[in-house]
Order: sequence, then C-alpha cells, then structure tokens
Amino acid sequence: MIAIILGTRPEIIKMSPVIRECEKRGLDYFVLHTGQHYSYEMDRIFFEELELPQPKYNLDVGSGTHAEQTGKIMVGVEKILMQEKPKVILVQGDTNTVLAGALAATKLHIKVGHVEAGLRSYDKRMPEEINRVLTDHISDLLFAPTEVAKENLLEEGINEDKIFVTGNTIVDAVHQNLEIAKRKVNVLKELDLKPKEYFLITTHRQENVDVRERLRGIIKGLEMIYNEFAIPIIFPIHPRTQKRIKEFEFDLSGIKLINPLGFLEFLQLEANARLVLTDSGGVQEETCILGVHCVTLRDNTERPETLEAGSNVLAGTKPERILERAKIMLNRKNNWKNPFGDGKAGERIVKIVEEI
Repeated sequence: MIAIILGTRPEIIKMSPVIRECEKRGLDYFVLHTGQHYSYEMDRIFFEELELPQPKYNLDVGSGTHAEQTGKIMVGVEKILMQEKPKVILVQGDTNTVLAGALAATKLHIKVGHVEAGLRSYDKRMPEEINRVLTDHISDLLFAPTEVAKENLLEEGINEDKIFVTGNTIVDAVHQNLEIAKRKVNVLKELDLKPKEYFLITTHRQENVDVRERLRGIIKGLEMIYNEFAIPIIFPIHPRTQKRIKEFEFDLSGIKLINPLGFLEFLQLEANARLVLTDSGGVQEETCILGVHCVTLRDNTERPETLEAGSNVLAGTKPERILERAKIMLNRKNNWKNPFGDGKAGERIVKIVEEI
C-alpha cells in the first residue's frame, strides 16, 4: 500500500500525475490531506476541479507557528500510518507537511519517497529550504527532477542508489491540467483580457510580503513597469499579501487586484501572459514549461535550471532592478528548451515505487 501525504494546493497539483497513475494502474493507495493551508472543505472543490478522487483522510490542522503546525501534522499522520500500515509514503516538495509526514513515517520504519528531491536555494532563512534538506536526508527514495538536483544530493553524501532522476511532475501536471482547463474555464473572457496583452504578478512568500521595504520595492517596481508599458498588470492577491498591503498602508497604482483564482483559471492566465513576475518556485517552473517569460522577485532560486534555460531572471525587490529585468525578458525570445522532463515523471515514480 502507498500513502500519498499532501497539505497545500501546490502539492495537490504536483502530485496529481502520481495520483492519476496510481488510479490507472489500480494500485492500493490512499491520499491523506493535512489541511496545512486551507480547510479540507475548501480543497474538496479543488480535487473536483482537477478531476481527482477525494482524499481518504483529512487532518484540518490549519495555520499556526512552524513548530505548532509541524507537530500537529506529525501526531495526526502517525495515527493514520499506524492504522493503515502502508509500505511507503510519498511526499512532495518542501512544506511543513512534507517534513512532518517524512519524520512520522521514518520513526515507524515506513519507507519515504520524496518527490522533487534535491532542490536547493542555500538560503536557510527560508523555512522551505530547511524542510527540503531534512526530508532528503531521511528519505529512502529520492525522486530528483533534474541532473542538477541529483548532483546536489550527491554532494551532501546521499547514496546514489537512493536517487532516481524522473523529471518533474509539474510538466505532467501542466499538460494534463491545461487540457482540463480548456474544457472547463475561460478566464480571459471573464477578465476582458487578450492573449499576450497583460502582465501577471504573484507574491506571497513571507520573506517578501512580511518585510515592509521588500514589499514596498515590489509594488513600486510594478508601478514603474505600468508607467513604462501601459498594459494591464493582473494581481490575483494572496490573503497574506493583501493583509500586509493594508497594514503597511500602501497604495497600488496601475495594478488590477483580483481575488485568488482556482488553479485551472490561473494556469490559463499564466499560459497567455506576456510576462509573469513572481516569488513562487512552482510558477518559475510552469512559465518555463509554457514558454512564458518570467521575472523572479527573489535574490535566489532553487530552480536554477530556469535561469540556465533563459526563461527566468532574478530581480530581487529593488524597483529599478525589477523594471530593468522586465525589459530584458520582454526582448528575449522564448525558444528555450524545457529542462524539467518529458511529462512522464508521474509514471516513472509510480513504476519505481511499485517495483521496490
């Protein structure tokens, strides 16, 4: 039996190809949803939207400090693992759910498979970096998305026999879910937008939005971009970011704020944008796969492959640099090669787990 443990929407998205492959093969598996970001009831619609089976278990742990959240998840996961006794658990990425699930399973002597292993930003200020490093070092199966990720693991002394380069499940997810989006949504019509005639912005990371000067820099940079190009800047605003903008009393000029979108709507908006500005790791990957130029509002990235491919540049949060990097990307061709694989990562991962 396989236990798939997830807790945030990005994890659901990136695990969707793995879940679909388990279904296709008729394997004995179950999904455990920790509810790290949203309540299970809110995410029920998300599973329906992506045409995925509903989780068997949900913990609804909600928000809290990193210690509180990680502890709650460990307690809840441990009870279910002791009851179900799976042979292996699969976790994806770098959230508190990933670390808590891996720790609970390891202490019960259940094998841990880490999907998207080996990513490194080398920035210990980011809680995600701590989560991914610790999870890699207690995992039994490390599914590295690229050769770069594999090299990171080898340099840290992890046994090569545990490492499998599978490609990134985000490639599978983008292609599979874009097909679903074509059938179900038309967000450009709803927002009265034309393809390649708008910019898209997302920012949610605490090291950006919780720091007044960094958030001010991002907003000023967006205003400078609007003044330079005079085309719509669409900002599906994260609740955390909206709270901080209000708290810091910032004005937003030339930026169209919209409510957070469902993944299918966002994917469609992303695929048709002229340029995307983001601090999200997943969005850096998605834009690279979709052939859309990206400017990353961070000083580092755990997706260096996007920089090497030419789909992405780092801008940090200084306004002048954001504008400069936006101009560079808008003058760059989008003929890069996708470095994240052929869209069969989910199939490879499930096959390896099944064989082992």
